[in-house]
Amino acid sequence: MYDFGDIVEMKKPHPCGVNRWQIIRMGADIKIKCTGCGHIVMLSRREFEKKLKKVLEKADQDAQ
Repeated sequence: MYDFGDIVEMKKPHPCGVNRWQIIRMGADIKIKCTGCGHIVMLSRREFEKKLKKVLEKADQDAQ
């Protein structure tokens, strides 16, 4: 599944051309940040799960 700090790929790329997002907040809503331009988007968990394509990198749990 996915967790805080993971890098994920969404179904549609961001207008800046990058399709890598880092999860920066978890809860009822999920906040993701574009790794290309730094734009932050908040989605409901349901909407996030619908738009998620795959998890690219798992966060290092020891660093947190």
